[in-house]
Amino acid sequence: MQAAEEKDKVVHFYDQFAEKQEKTGINSRHLSILDKVKQAGLKSNHRILEVGCGIGTVSHLLASQVPQGKVLAVDISPESIEKAKQLWKKQSNLQFEVSDMSDFYKKGETFDFFVFPDVLEHIPVAQHAHLFANIQKHAHAESLVFVHIPAPRYLEWMIAHQPEKLQVIDQALDTAILVATLNQAGFYLDKMETYALFFEEKDYQYFVFRAKKPVQESTSRSKWAVGKERLRIRLKYGISS
Repeated sequence: MQAAEEKDKVVHFYDQFAEKQEKTGINSRHLSILDKVKQAGLKSNHRILEVGCGIGTVSHLLASQVPQGKVLAVDISPESIEKAKQLWKKQSNLQFEVSDMSDFYKKGETFDFFVFPDVLEHIPVAQHAHLFANIQKHAHAESLVFVHIPAPRYLEWMIAHQPEKLQVIDQALDTAILVATLNQAGFYLDKMETYALFFEEKDYQYFVFRAKKPVQESTSRSKWAVGKERLRIRLKYGISS
């Protein structure tokens, strides 16, 4: 299938998917993403670029946390963006645009946070390097990239056993390749966690990447803090000497 035909297929799917998203509303996954973005260091004045926003459910939650900042949310689906504009029109710090990120460019504009809420698994891996090269153009020395995806092993199970629940493109992402792609784009892995949300088998995974910059200075932890941690481990495992 030609690239243009493949894109049209994806756009059509998500145009139709927009209605289902609206019926679902805010669920546990959306709230979990918000919580983990906040833990990663989101501040009230941050400027956020959200990629793959759908009808703006996560966008709305993020915008509520940055009253002095801004959220620009983009999606490949024109129907989803139109719904988002109507649903969240009262939030003045929230803007929506149709974009597949292939030619995204805002001259002179940078963002503090880039949020990918369960979207990378729907973008062909071959396009990831170009995608993050565009992200790099809009990053600064303190920028963070937050990526939330289905855990690869869980998604592989879904592909094998419940393919009817998958979207038009749904691929398990190799962690090593993802980290290498972000590294090539100028970001280093700061945190990664695989956790259980809807299933006990740890069905989701998230990453926090930070823009690479040289370490300017090193600050030693206090002897009290190091000693407290040492004591905690000794007590936990019954180590006496």
